[in-house]
Amino acid sequence: MNLRSLNTLAALAVGAVISTTAQAETLSDALVSTYRNSGLIDQNRAVLRAADEDVAQAIAVLRPVLGYLASVGYDDTSQSAGSSASLRLSVDMLLYDFGRSQLSIDIAKETVLATRAALIDAENTALFNAVDAFQAVRRSVVFVELRENNVRLLIEQLRATRDRFEVGEVTRTDVSLSEASLAAARSSLAAERGGLARAKEQYRTIVGDYPGTLAPAPGMPSIPATEGEARAIARQENPIAKQVQHQVKAAELGVQIASRAMRPSLNANGRLSVNDDGDESASIGLELSGRIYQGGAISSQLRQAQARRDEARSQLYTAGLQVDQQVGNAYANLAVAIASIDASRQQVSAAELALRGTREELQLGARTTLDVLDQEQEVLDARTNLVSAEVDRIVAAYQVLDSIGLMTAENLRLNVPIYDPAAYYNAVSNAPRGQVSKQGQALDRVLRSIGKQ
Repeated sequence: MNLRSLNTLAALAVGAVISTTAQAETLSDALVSTYRNSGLIDQNRAVLRAADEDVAQAIAVLRPVLGYLASVGYDDTSQSAGSSASLRLSVDMLLYDFGRSQLSIDIAKETVLATRAALIDAENTALFNAVDAFQAVRRSVVFVELRENNVRLLIEQLRATRDRFEVGEVTRTDVSLSEASLAAARSSLAAERGGLARAKEQYRTIVGDYPGTLAPAPGMPSIPATEGEARAIARQENPIAKQVQHQVKAAELGVQIASRAMRPSLNANGRLSVNDDGDESASIGLELSGRIYQGGAISSQLRQAQARRDEARSQLYTAGLQVDQQVGNAYANLAVAIASIDASRQQVSAAELALRGTREELQLGARTTLDVLDQEQEVLDARTNLVSAEVDRIVAAYQVLDSIGLMTAENLRLNVPIYDPAAYYNAVSNAPRGQVSKQGQALDRVLRSIGKQ
């Protein structure tokens, strides 16, 4: 093993994969592509828009309902025959239902807020997966290059061993050991190339395209200094906790609706009819209606609503524990990676020193070829461990951001238009109808904007 090869492997060991072109893809590029192309994010945006429409539909219940009925027929009896036609217009409007409709609107709004939190969680997940996929490809690239260099060195070593065998300095066993070591190295290289291919496929699934030349990560992201600080932020910002909080509020409102099911509703209605003879009739009135008995269904619905409220409250407690666990796991992974980096650097230094000594002792006859091969494997393993530890440190840092809910395009300051989850809600919250109103025109603009993203 010559000095030039040692220097090459040392550079690879610290993960300094230097791009040979100015067009190397950065981590920021991958995150931007993921934000634009993620099916997970698009799916949750569509779910949010559907939830926004629930608010519009709940509000529409408090507005007049206009309808018509047109009929035409032909009668043929023993006394007469002829056609007839009529037109009836109707209007119905809920006047009072003891607040049930307003509670339904409030539930729809809480559901919207919960769904917005779910969208943020999906964004966190998609962007963190992009970081993980980016680093997985870089890790595999370095592993492949380490294995390729190892194969080249073993080829040179096998050639040198065969030359020494020809002059009687070593035995046939030494040649066989070198051949076996080379075969094992080639097998490991094939495995690493397969791992790289799988990492690229995963990258394409998450980011949207196969990776080109990937630039080194710019450095560690900014994260809270302590785990306690991160836990405090997570309790306020983690989207999973926020989602469950709004689900609890919606469930509590559902109990109120169920408790008012026995109360009546007051409706106003009007009718206007015209037949083909020109006869007209009109009516207007008030209707008070309610349920007296429904076979126990009303009481069952109340109990069901209370059970769902209790379920949501239990989920809130569980979500808090899960958030704390995610933060704790992220910081544990970060601490392990940092400790592994220090240990791996010491291991690399010691293994390289031991390799040089073993090779010198081989020349003096104090070591065997097997000793040299074993020590070369120790060096390779140490450098591989160092690469993995440095990649794990970066991934763990972004895992911290994901656990506290700040793994978003806005917080990462990505160069991309930020999706506004309130824009569609603001356009539909008052139930506009097409372009017949300014709100309807605003909705059309929002829809066109969504289509361009």
